[in-house]
Amino acid sequence: MLSRTLTTKTLPFIFNGVDLIAVNPCQPPLKALFSTHIVGDKPVLVRDFIHSALYHPKHGYFSQRSRSVGVLDAAIKFNQLQGRKAYMKLVDKIYKQSEISWFTPVELFKPWYAHGIAEAIMRTANLSVPLKIYEIGGGSGTCAKGVMDYIMLNAPERVYNNMTYISVEISPSLAEIQKETVGQVSSHSSKFRVECRDAADRAGWGNVVQQPCWVIMLEVFDNLPHDLIYSENQVSPWMEVWVEKQHDRETLTELYKPLEDPLITRCIEIMEFDENHNSQRSGMLKNIWSKVFPKPRRCWLPTGCLKLLEVLHDALPKMSLIASDFTFLPDVKVPGERAPLVSTKKDGSSTDYGNYLDAKGDADIFFPTDFLLLERMDHYCSGWLKMQKDKSSKQGKKRRTLTLDTSSFMEEFGLPTKTRTKDGYNPLLDDFKNTKFYLSVPTHNTK
Repeated sequence: MLSRTLTTKTLPFIFNGVDLIAVNPCQPPLKALFSTHIVGDKPVLVRDFIHSALYHPKHGYFSQRSRSVGVLDAAIKFNQLQGRKAYMKLVDKIYKQSEISWFTPVELFKPWYAHGIAEAIMRTANLSVPLKIYEIGGGSGTCAKGVMDYIMLNAPERVYNNMTYISVEISPSLAEIQKETVGQVSSHSSKFRVECRDAADRAGWGNVVQQPCWVIMLEVFDNLPHDLIYSENQVSPWMEVWVEKQHDRETLTELYKPLEDPLITRCIEIMEFDENHNSQRSGMLKNIWSKVFPKPRRCWLPTGCLKLLEVLHDALPKMSLIASDFTFLPDVKVPGERAPLVSTKKDGSSTDYGNYLDAKGDADIFFPTDFLLLERMDHYCSGWLKMQKDKSSKQGKKRRTLTLDTSSFMEEFGLPTKTRTKDGYNPLLDDFKNTKFYLSVPTHNTK
């Protein structure tokens, strides 16, 4: 079963995916933006348009949904449920009684989801030094509490007593909720703090931290701004896509410019690293094919992810990273490689857009994660991939990386029996087919 699908025909099955979307017919529809609120008199890059559509303080999608993250009153007792039908019925009842927009997997499967993450950290971390954990986009604080609970109960006492857990949260309202959630265990409070800021802003991190640490990012990449590049055919050079107003001042159109933006250029360089090593014959065949069957190309670039990784590698050079996100999204109507799903909800029903420009503050825009490209960006930001291109060093990789399906990750680090129903059905293992975990730790080559 696929996750995070918002069309009305798939709503009955959303419970079995990563995000549970709540339908609240009594909720008034969101006030949509006019184009003039997002794009000014000058053209903007696509990533800036997406950032405004999602995060504008007044009119952005998330700014208008103050109750977008749900908190369950009590953990679901999976072992008391007969099977899939009983699970879906229970979750259906939970979200119908809620006024929130969606539940995260760490919330639906608490505390077991967070316990699996904590176990992965404990197996890999050097516990001879104080444990320091950063979480970016911590939602309601359920992950933080679950991780700290697990370490308190399973790690040596000195590890828990000396640990620090820092949540980097851009939303002031969620920051307060996180403090309340973690504060339910009094001993956690002195070890936990929230820094309300943008994790992608290097200035917020201050001086370089040379000590080992962990960074947790759950469903963060999917809502980071992306750029769009365009090419007339298979061999024509890529061009940047900008968004500008039409002369009527109320509609938007795309504008194509030669590549100049440094972030886009770096992302293309990483994306095409392997392609640059292809043979000359392959290039000739592509050139011939493009003349016979010319086809325009559109490609979405995770420039927001690249910027965040560059900041993290610079500020925390010895960090270990654990992240989870979507590998692909079904029923995407927006064209292009790695294209987003753009969906809005009005009067309790969902509509998927075929054009990202239709997202004007009333629609969510979320992207699949290319985990192979994520791994390349990780190596690039560590400095290793650049050295390989320049052939300036034969030094080994600076990162040791591993990508696992969610089911494989939880079978290795979690307690799958805790989320299994009486008949053997396990929503945590059976319904996360389009999500993966990414683990990245430094090697001895970081010096």
